[in-house]
Amino acid sequence: MIYLKTKEEIELLRESNMLVGKTQGELAKWIEPGITTLKLDKIAEEFIRDHGAVPAFLNYQGFPNSLCTSVNDQVVHGIPNNKPLKEGDVISVDCGVLLNGYYGDSAYTFCVGEVDSEVKELLDVTKKSLYKGIEQAVEGKRIGDIGFAVQSYVEQYGFSVVREMVGHGVGKNLHEAPEVPNYGRRGNGVKLKEGMVIAIEPMINLGKRYIVQEADGWTIRTRDRKVSAHFEHTVAVGKNEADILSSFKFVEEVLHLQSEK
Repeated sequence: MIYLKTKEEIELLRESNMLVGKTQGELAKWIEPGITTLKLDKIAEEFIRDHGAVPAFLNYQGFPNSLCTSVNDQVVHGIPNNKPLKEGDVISVDCGVLLNGYYGDSAYTFCVGEVDSEVKELLDVTKKSLYKGIEQAVEGKRIGDIGFAVQSYVEQYGFSVVREMVGHGVGKNLHEAPEVPNYGRRGNGVKLKEGMVIAIEPMINLGKRYIVQEADGWTIRTRDRKVSAHFEHTVAVGKNEADILSSFKFVEEVLHLQSEK
């Protein structure tokens, strides 16, 4: 069942998602060669709790940590560990919070030091495809319009869309209906209505689209071991345009300052 949110609920969802954005911004200060994903996880949990919320992913269906940290060929649901990040890695940090009864959910893929040009292009195209999808999140459009916008954009660059992992509704539950695939046909799927809140999250591979699950039962990686990228915003469907409830502003302020050093 799809739950339409009131304006008041959307504002509560905005608060939750802004906290996710601020958490990502805090993590951006720490992401460099040598840091471990477990250290990032501890930083995030402390930051989230200090702001009156709880980590949404911790113990969710048995997940053991506060962040999903997916490095290089890992697509999503990577479990934080003690292996240091190294120069040239990329890391998708997927973060969720529960604040005042409502969830926030967003992901950003970071470069660790200098990365290959083709990997940089993958990250840039994946991020742009997210906004192509968001442009379709308006009343009267359909879920397939979002997926088509993402898929058609990334495939022209030779990248591929993961099919099995999809976006989702967000509200009082972390995962609600409808599912939001990153591929599809225009005019197909659930009709979008004002008040729907959905997470749009392109997961795009440098190589082929096929994935496998690791033995830990969580981590999803590319079958061909090529790099994957993941960007996610939670948005409210609007009458004329989508309302982006999460934010990359805090991350990008930090990255901008770092680039000027």
